[in-house]
Amino acid sequence: MDYKETLVLPVTSFPMRGNLPQNEPKTYLSWKQKGVYAKMLKNRQNAKDSFNLHDGPPYANGHIHIGHALNKILKDMVVKHHYFQGKKVFYTPGWDCHGLPIEQQVEKKIGKEKKDNLPKTKIRELCRKHAQEFVAIQKDEFLGLGVWGDFENPYQTMDFAFETEIYKALCEIAKKGLLKERSKPVYWSWACQTALAEAEVEYKEKESDSIFVAFDLQQDALEAINAKECGIQKAQCVIWTTTPWTLPANSGIALNPNETYALTSNGKIVLASQVEKLVQSGIVENGILKTFSAKILENKHAINPLNGKDSKIILGEHVAVGEGSGCVHTAPGHGEDDYFVGLKYHLPVYMPVDDRGCFDETLIREQLLFNPDEFVGKFVFDTHTRIFELLGENLLKHTKIKHSYPHCWRSHQPIIFRATAQWFVMMDTPFSSKGKTLREVALEQIDATRFYPEHGLRRIRSMIEERPDWCISRQRDWGVPIAFFRDKRSGEVLLNAEILDFVADIFSKEGCDAWWSKSVEELLPPSFKAQSEHLEKIHHILDVWFDSGSTWKAVLNNAKYTSGGYPAQMYLEGSDQHRGWFHSSLLVSCAINECAPYQSILTHGFTMDENGEKMSKSKGNVIPPEKVLKDFGSEILRLWVAQSDYQNDQRISENILKQVSDNYRKIRNTIRFLLANVESLESLEVEHFSQIDLWILKCAKECFESVNQFFFNYEFSKGLQELNYFLNVELSGIYLDLCKDNLYCNALNSKERKAAQSVMALICGRLFGLLAPILTYTINEALSHTQSKALLESCGIANVASYDVLDLLYQPLPSFETPSVDFEMLLALRSSFLEQIDSLKKEGKIKSTLEVDLGIPTSLENFKELNLWLMVSAIKENSEANALVTFTFKGENYKIYLASGHKCPRCWQFISKQEGQPCARCAQVLEN
Repeated sequence: MDYKETLVLPVTSFPMRGNLPQNEPKTYLSWKQKGVYAKMLKNRQNAKDSFNLHDGPPYANGHIHIGHALNKILKDMVVKHHYFQGKKVFYTPGWDCHGLPIEQQVEKKIGKEKKDNLPKTKIRELCRKHAQEFVAIQKDEFLGLGVWGDFENPYQTMDFAFETEIYKALCEIAKKGLLKERSKPVYWSWACQTALAEAEVEYKEKESDSIFVAFDLQQDALEAINAKECGIQKAQCVIWTTTPWTLPANSGIALNPNETYALTSNGKIVLASQVEKLVQSGIVENGILKTFSAKILENKHAINPLNGKDSKIILGEHVAVGEGSGCVHTAPGHGEDDYFVGLKYHLPVYMPVDDRGCFDETLIREQLLFNPDEFVGKFVFDTHTRIFELLGENLLKHTKIKHSYPHCWRSHQPIIFRATAQWFVMMDTPFSSKGKTLREVALEQIDATRFYPEHGLRRIRSMIEERPDWCISRQRDWGVPIAFFRDKRSGEVLLNAEILDFVADIFSKEGCDAWWSKSVEELLPPSFKAQSEHLEKIHHILDVWFDSGSTWKAVLNNAKYTSGGYPAQMYLEGSDQHRGWFHSSLLVSCAINECAPYQSILTHGFTMDENGEKMSKSKGNVIPPEKVLKDFGSEILRLWVAQSDYQNDQRISENILKQVSDNYRKIRNTIRFLLANVESLESLEVEHFSQIDLWILKCAKECFESVNQFFFNYEFSKGLQELNYFLNVELSGIYLDLCKDNLYCNALNSKERKAAQSVMALICGRLFGLLAPILTYTINEALSHTQSKALLESCGIANVASYDVLDLLYQPLPSFETPSVDFEMLLALRSSFLEQIDSLKKEGKIKSTLEVDLGIPTSLENFKELNLWLMVSAIKENSEANALVTFTFKGENYKIYLASGHKCPRCWQFISKQEGQPCARCAQVLEN
């Protein structure tokens, strides 16, 4: 007879191949149509615990890249982990819609000339349309990654109500006295007479004047270096600059606080490590009289040779040590580093240059030159020759150099740095109920926040400790206006609460385009309309970081969104957002509520190619997400994210994705085997576990608890590594292999078979719960291929009439009896035994472990399942004769014999008493 027909072979409709690129989109579409987010909320409406992750807005400009995929998938895994643990979860996706890149795209489409002639409201309309187009595109692309969230009601910073909330946040900060207007240097195109954003600057080669200039030390500085003891009556700091036209605005000299400086024999002070090079250039004389720390000159003074004004000696980390003299000419009105270090030391900010790049009357008013009249009205680059003449003997050396220099992207002319009026959020003005500054409140809140990884705390903390006041104004068209009025008579800005609230009410109804479309009078409340002729609008817009930094207010505190409340339990972005979104959100929230908008921060690294190089189109090493989805499927991309140590930079390539696919196939095949063998199980049988069953349950419980803890700490790669070991080595590699005889050959309703099925159902249910946040599509697919009530019970699914992955609930594996035998020892014995079997197979003496019996010492006689554990036909006492091989384990002898019985044609074990006849076990099964 054909005994194969008598075996209980595994059966499942769950396919071996996932065909992910073809099948995933159908499931994702069905989730979208059924309202997956609404069902998530409904399923957990009675949950005691909740979790919300506030989305950092991607920029609505262009298709998503692989970095977006890493970010969104990681967020999705975190949210789903909490969901499948039984919590109520909230995730409202959002988009950043304002800013320069969108404005640039509109300009490219219509041309600069046309753009310059359009009213601002029309430009803003075109920008809004462009952003809307890419919000729709990116939304579909994110859904294609299997991401769950409230995509039917996302937030967009350009929505009228949202713009109003951003403006209200600005007003609240202004009302607290934290907003001030003052000058700050920006990139300035004198050719186009406009400020430039960093993205509007291009670097090209330029020939510049390079000069070394001596600044005489004043008495306090001479005493600090004990010049008299060295026999020096006069000493000078030697500065180097390639922008001589900025020397009239000098108010400081910066030294590196970590370096040693030298006083040379001719009284020149320079960086000690640069003396030899400067001697060769003829700038200083050879011979060092003394060396000293830069710190002894801090807050001492030199004299600007062009105007006789004080030049304070200060310390700055920005001072380079490999070029120049190590003494940096500092003009806070003409350089960003100069400006920031100048704020720290309260240096005066001189800016004697007009919009056209010409010196203005400030030279005369501030007496920035001994004879300023001849310079007024002259283009700054044309004044160098005369400046050299005025420097006289203080000009130590002049040469021409070629170097990379910023140019205007429109005019292609070199730009200048020029301080202009900007708006700032003040970091060190006391404002809180306890008289603390914004810096102090922010630092306290950072210390109260949990960081993944932990070193993120130190990173953002150092940034807040050292950061200057926050410049929030920009000179563009597409953004939320700093909608304040200025009194033309006094120059005073009106921050009256009644006016601010009236404007905010208009914005809520009509959007902030009204700032440009309505007159001053229309924008004023009735009690102020009479003053309209004396008032003018301020036309700055807000930095987009202020927009995104206000999203907690517009989303988490807003009933329009089902987002889980304020503060969010987590913000999750790339590590660059310590300086960006984490930073701006913290400052806005602390300024308004004296509280961080998040309880925890999780960061990830950046995506690189397989060689660790940054991806770029020019290198041809970019991998678009759409290609990964087409070639592999989103599950492979999701598994790549989960397997990656995302806290560092991540490598991705076709080869890496193929390796991930191999791991996916192993997981899928394990799931398939489990499904196939539990399909007939209606209820769990937990009363008749064997020692081997208890061993694998113990292994599973330890593994799942460890994995779940890793996942709770968002260490998905470590958790997966442990889970993969369990699946490949202990479960598939040992247990499932051992179970085949029991599952296929024992009676359908035997206690041993049902016990093994129950073990598999118990493990499979927990496996689904752990993997569902990562491989959501696959677990959903697997559930659609089972009707086993026992498995569904293990998955926490109560309603067996209709269910999908959304109904899954992870439950810890119950505790069962501890195995009574030492499986650590049995694993080691198994390893030694299989080494002997491998040798016998290579020698051609056997083909399978079933062809042998094993002779054992008396110490193992009590373990009645040893034949199953080692998959041999029989266990017997050691004897001297006919052993194929003898081996020693832990000091005791074991002998391998050829099996003494005949091969059972049904189970293939060599335990039959007659050739060609079933063994006793199989005969009984056949009889019944």
